Amino acid sequence: MVTSMAAHILLVEDDIELAQWIADYLIAREFEVTTCHRGDEAVSLIESLNPDIVLLDGMLPGMDGLDICKAVRHTFTNPIIMITARDEEIDEVLGLEMGADDYITKPVRARVLLARIRGFLRRKEVSKHNNSQSDETSETLVEKETSTILTFSGLTINEQTRSVMHDGNLIKISSNEFDVLWFIAQRAGQVVSREALVTHLRGFDYDGFDRSIDLRISRLRKKLNDDPAEPYRIKTIWGKGYLFANDGW
Repeated sequence: MVTSMAAHILLVEDDIELAQWIADYLIAREFEVTTCHRGDEAVSLIESLNPDIVLLDGMLPGMDGLDICKAVRHTFTNPIIMITARDEEIDEVLGLEMGADDYITKPVRARVLLARIRGFLRRKEVSKHNNSQSDETSETLVEKETSTILTFSGLTINEQTRSVMHDGNLIKISSNEFDVLWFIAQRAGQVVSREALVTHLRGFDYDGFDRSIDLRISRLRKKLNDDPAEPYRIKTIWGKGYLFANDGW
């Protein structure tokens, strides 16, 4: 039985047998699931249902997953997890660049899928909890905001409002890009490994092949006017990870 508080998942998958298996598995774990088998129907469903998470196949009739990501990403703020075949590595990269938050490969492993979904939902609950503190006294709020704002020369990162200001301009970044930026900026001047980023942000061990963190770093560099050829604000420390430079702003 799905409770009224269950997270709503939109599953867009044209393999009817696979879609039924995923839906049954998630419903048995008390998720609410809406299933769609055509890409050209997915955009309107995403806009009308505003699901908590979208599971999106890469290859679909009517409209493929990459175009769906591109069409909805500017208005849909919840996570999109793409499902790709193992020989579609380029689609994994393009999907993340188009705005997908994560990807899993076929054949879909139930526990991996469930871990990814629960990881996103946990982060969403933490964000909601932070926002719910708005009814505290003014003095408490001032203390809390002070502790959740990181300031560098020309750069301000506010965890409570999840906003980034650079040289007086509000920078539009995705929720997942903010999570990466906040994590490394809290550790400014220290090397942060890919393993630490993946484990903290995605909830599972780094397997040596995951590119999603690298792509988010790349997008952050572009938005924060870092030099992609010789980055000096978010540096790559080869073989070790990334370093958020204190003096790069």
